[in-house]
Amino acid sequence: MIGKGAAVSDVRFLGVEKFYGDHLAVRGIDLTVQPGEFVTLLGPSGCGKTTCLRMVAGFVAPSRGRIIMGGRDITALPPYRRNTGMVFQSYALFPHKTVAENIAFGLQVRRLPRAEREQRIAEALRLVHLEQFADRYPAQLSGGQRQRVALARAIVIRPDVLLLDEPLAALDLKLREELQVEIKRVQSALKITTLFVTHDQGEALSMSDRVAVMQDGRIVQVDTPEALYERPNCRYVANFVGRTNLLDVMVREKLDGDLVRVESCSATKASFVAAGGPGFDAQPGDRCLLGARPEHFHLGGGRANAMQVKVRGVTYLGSIRYIDAEGPDGESVTVQAQPGEPLPTRGETVTVTWRPQACFLLKE
Repeated sequence: MIGKGAAVSDVRFLGVEKFYGDHLAVRGIDLTVQPGEFVTLLGPSGCGKTTCLRMVAGFVAPSRGRIIMGGRDITALPPYRRNTGMVFQSYALFPHKTVAENIAFGLQVRRLPRAEREQRIAEALRLVHLEQFADRYPAQLSGGQRQRVALARAIVIRPDVLLLDEPLAALDLKLREELQVEIKRVQSALKITTLFVTHDQGEALSMSDRVAVMQDGRIVQVDTPEALYERPNCRYVANFVGRTNLLDVMVREKLDGDLVRVESCSATKASFVAAGGPGFDAQPGDRCLLGARPEHFHLGGGRANAMQVKVRGVTYLGSIRYIDAEGPDGESVTVQAQPGEPLPTRGETVTVTWRPQACFLLKE
């Protein structure tokens, strides 16, 4: 088994910063990836996520702070002394070498005996389901197959940490979804500590044990995919991770349990009830945001919160249909239609309702 004999390491960023000239690209990163954990750095282009990955690999040196891997300070170590496996977006395969020869490259550098090299190559090919492609060249493979070769080459050396730099960005949607499952399957089977970089929220939510959302070089929230989606800690995370409806409101009173009565800050002064959630400490008179995901909004009555909206259009996405509407004060509202539910027409005014426990409050 490829994973047998490989160390299971944690990775720790301790106050890590990176300057490019006068530009601070990475700002005070503190993050621990536990042994065997799959953690994703999620954010838009230029937020610093790839720089963080390259600092772990040793391709970029931190300007400040330290990086610890498996209890060892690797901040100043060259890449070849770190035992990390890296998968690039561009595959980075040798075009003149066969699939087997590409996978063997790291083993040859480490001067492993021929018999052990052949055994590990065969195991890696089986793990990524490419046994019959061992003698082909990269030009004879599809994009998905080439990315599987790149993954096999990274894991065959038994790395302490696997680094994935947007490995699926160049693939079409169906293939991306298939490889998401494959990468997670391989990572789970080998129990390799993995740091994954992507700007795709779907990839992050479906593959990760935890997700670190980045903005302007900082990590703004680290949490499980479920917690990030259901309880974002700020407007940026709420908007970046999935679609969300955000209303500017003011706290009026705290009710039983964690429920809070709020009032719209707009001209209508509509009243809503929301679940404050753990750590919500806003007081009456404080401004905050009421957030709810489109799937938690419903057409029709029967729920504690209600709003009249005017339909602007319907977006059809196969099994999902989004109703795009405008609230009474011009705010954008998105409702996910229920299966089989009749759709309203453009210009129609409908009632949108939702449960207090299905929304969240953010103090700003």
